[in-house]
Amino acid sequence: MKNVLIASFDMEVGGVERSLISMLDNFDYENYRVDLMLYRQQGDLMSLISKKTTLLEEIEQYTTFRKSISEILRERQFAIGFSRIISKLSADLKGKINRIAEPGYYQMQLMWKYALSYLPKLEKEYDVAISYLWPHYFVAEKVKAKKKIAWIHTDYSTVETDIKLDLKMWKKFDHIVAVSEACKTSFLNKYGELESKVIVIENIMSPEFIREMANEKVDNPMVRDNRFKIVTVARLSHAKGIDNAVKALKILKDKGYVDIAWYVVGYGGDESMIRKLIRESNLDDSFILLGKKTNPYPYMKESDLYVQPSRYEGKAVTVGEAQVLFKPVLITNYTTASSQVDDGINGFITELSINGIVDGIEKLYKDTELKNKLIENCSNVDFNNRVELEKLYSVVY
Repeated sequence: MKNVLIASFDMEVGGVERSLISMLDNFDYENYRVDLMLYRQQGDLMSLISKKTTLLEEIEQYTTFRKSISEILRERQFAIGFSRIISKLSADLKGKINRIAEPGYYQMQLMWKYALSYLPKLEKEYDVAISYLWPHYFVAEKVKAKKKIAWIHTDYSTVETDIKLDLKMWKKFDHIVAVSEACKTSFLNKYGELESKVIVIENIMSPEFIREMANEKVDNPMVRDNRFKIVTVARLSHAKGIDNAVKALKILKDKGYVDIAWYVVGYGGDESMIRKLIRESNLDDSFILLGKKTNPYPYMKESDLYVQPSRYEGKAVTVGEAQVLFKPVLITNYTTASSQVDDGINGFITELSINGIVDGIEKLYKDTELKNKLIENCSNVDFNNRVELEKLYSVVY
C-alpha cells in the first residue's frame, strides 16, 4: 500500500472543502493509506471527514495561518506574528501602488515566505504528498515525498501574485492538478513553462449524498416564501460578486419584479459591506443573508433559480451541486464559465456585469420553456464522476 498525505487549511464551510470531503469519501483505501494534515482542525465540515483517513495532530505553528495577528502575538509566536505584519504592510502598499482589487493572494505568498524558516518539517516520509489549497509551501518545503502534487481551484488570470516567487514553489511539484480545462488554460497563460506538469481532474461529486442531504429537515424560511426564489451559495467576498447581486436585484425591483427574493447561503469578510448595501437599497425583506450553513442543499432544493454572480472562478462546486438537484442555473461569463455549463443546454451564461445579471434573471423568470429545458437536461445527466480519481492514481505510479 502507498502512503499518501493530503494537506489543506481547515474544514470551514466552502466549495473547496466540500470537494475535498467528496474526494476523501471516494478514495481507494484498499491501495492507499491516507493521512490528512489540516493546519487547523476547525470548521463545521470536520465531522464529515471520512473515518478511513488518519487525521494528523495539529502542529502549533501551522495553526497560525487561520488566526489573527493579535491571537498569534498573545500566544507568543512572535516571529510568525511579525512576519504576518510585514506581509500585510507590503501587500497593502503594493495594492495601493498598483491598484490591485484583491491583494490577499500576494499577502498569502509573503506570509508563507517570511514564516517558512519558523515552521517545522513533517518527520514521516510519504510516497505521495498532495497539497490541496494554494499556497503550497508546506508540501513543497516541509514534507518528504517521492511525488508531490498540488491542486489549483481558481482562475489565475484574475489574481495578483509574485510570479517568480510562485514559480520557485511550483517547480517543487511533479504534477499540478487543475479542476477544469479552462482553469488549466488560465494557469498556463501565466505559468506557461509548467505545461508538462499540469493535468485536469474535476472536483469529485457524489449525487446520492447531495440529494440525500437536500432532504434533511432544517429551519428554512424559503419554504414559507411564495415568491420567485433565487439562491446563491458562496463566500461573501469580492470574487463571488454578491455586491453585484444586490445591485442587480435593486434594478429588477425598480423594473417591477416585486415578487423576486434572493437568498444567499454563506459568510465572509464582505458581510458588513453587503448588509449596508442591502439597507441602502431598501431590500431588507428581499435580499436575505442566511449565514453559514453546514448543509446548503435544502436551500438549493427550495429555489426556483440558482445564480452564481462571480467575478471569477476556477470551477464553482456549487454550480455542479445545483445541477445535481435539477435546478436551472445562471452564471456570469467569468473566464472559465464555458467549462462550467453548456450555455442554453444545462445552464445559462450571462454577461459579467450588473446589467448582465439583471438580463439573465429576467430572461429565465419570463422564459418558462427555457427554464424547464435546463431542468430536464440536468435530470438526464449522470453527475457521478468518481472515475476522475483514476487520473490521480495513474500519475501516482
